[in-house]
Order: sequence, then structure tokens, then C-alpha cells
Amino acid sequence: MENRKEIVITANKGLFSLHLSDVWAYRDLVMLLVRRDFVANYKQTILGPLWFFLQPLLTTLMFTFLFAGMGRLGTGNIPAVLFYMCGITFWNYFAACIKINSTTFITNQSVFGKVYFPRLVIPISVTLSNLIKLAIQFLLFISIYLYFILFKEASGSPTIYLALLPLNIILLGVLGLGSGILISSLTTKYRDLNNLVDFGLQLLMYATVLFSADAYPARFKWFTVVNPLFPIIETTKLGLLGSGTFDLTAYIISILFTITTLVLGVLVFNKTEQNFMDVV
Repeated sequence: MENRKEIVITANKGLFSLHLSDVWAYRDLVMLLVRRDFVANYKQTILGPLWFFLQPLLTTLMFTFLFAGMGRLGTGNIPAVLFYMCGITFWNYFAACIKINSTTFITNQSVFGKVYFPRLVIPISVTLSNLIKLAIQFLLFISIYLYFILFKEASGSPTIYLALLPLNIILLGVLGLGSGILISSLTTKYRDLNNLVDFGLQLLMYATVLFSADAYPARFKWFTVVNPLFPIIETTKLGLLGSGTFDLTAYIISILFTITTLVLGVLVFNKTEQNFMDVV
């Protein structure tokens, strides 16, 4: 008698029935989607991967001209180009993760309605594929940094907080993933949330990237604690450029907020995927 492997498909109604083992079983699909996202984004563009460099470079030059030049906002003893480039590089990773993941159900509804696979595979692959983009943009930052060191004698140098850089990148990715899938779950019913995401990210970028903790307006200092992104970006600047301060309390709050957001996002995402086809 032949040995047959039976697969039983049951309804997933439990809030905590996350089937995370299924995500691991589909890890090959995750890597396939990572490659697809990276190649497809710029395959039919004129400049191709050069967009990875142009976007942060042009944004940095605009910030330098408007805020450091015309607005005369201080960046400490760090050249404005380096200061803004550092913040924008890592901010872009978070922003890309949350923006793309926030439309997971809407943009993939045709696939979700036809084929079974763990739905978390999609946002996880997006978060990982954006790591490649971050690595490329980080090389641009390092190139500009070396230019200032060799030819401009820029002050500022890496500090011991550079050791926290891998953790900071993980926190940005996890926060973007958790926030993105949470918003995606809500937008199955409330489509106008996507407009708020774009607007909110724009405001949050200015509040996170423009100032160091020392230069933050005194009456708005509280925002550096309640904004979970600020301690991560600030610690990254401190590690790479030696500019800024390390607030342990704010950093711990940021870590706890990130973990909470991920757990809540996965739970709500898991609940939404059971019946989202009825409301999308």
C-alpha cells in the first residue's frame, strides 16, 4: 500500500493561531519574493538602480539648502550634508517598509483570493527586500562620509554606539513591518487611512530627521521620548558621526513600543486575513 501524505486544511479562527511555522516552511517563497521585488521595482525605469542613489541624495541636498542654508538650523559640528544623509538613509528604510506593507491586502487581493500561502510572507519579503535598498544607500553615505574625512577634514567620528547599528536596523524594520500590517488590516475597511499614512510619514520625517536631541526646541523635547523613531535615528547618528546624545530611557521605550506594535500587528493581521475578501 502506498504511503500517502495527507494535508488537512482547517479554518483558522483562533486569534492566536498564527501558524508561524508555516511562514518558515515557505521561506523559499520569501526569498523568491525578495528577489522579485528588488528586480521588478526598477526593471522598466530609465535610470534603473540609480534611483537608489538619486532619491536620498536629492533629498539631502534639498534639506541642506532649505534648513541648514536658508533656515540656519544647526547640525552641531557635523556638516549638514552628512547629518541629513545619515538620518534620511535610515528613515527611508522604515518609510518604505511601512508604506508598502500598509497596502498588503489591497494590492495582493487577487493573489490572496486564488492561492494559499501564509499571508505574512508578503510583508516579511517586503521588509527584507528593502534591506538591499538600505545597504546600497548606506554605501552612498559611506562614500560621502569618506570624502568629507579625506578632503574636508570634517569633525566627528564613530563612537562605541556604532555597535547598536545592527539592532537599530532591526528595530526600524520590525517597526515598519508591525505598523504596516496593522494599517493594512485597518484599510480593508477604511481606505482613506492610506492618505493619512503618506501625510503622517511626511510630518514624522521632519520631526525625526531635522534635529539632533541637543538642538531640539525645548518646548518640544517631550516629542523625542514619545516618538519611537527618534531614539533609533539619534543613536545611529551618534554611532556613525559622533553627534547627538543617547537617552537610555527613550531607547528602551522605543524597543518596547516596537515589540508591542509587531505583536499587535501580527494578531490583527491574522484576524483580518480570515475574512478580508468579504470586505476588500
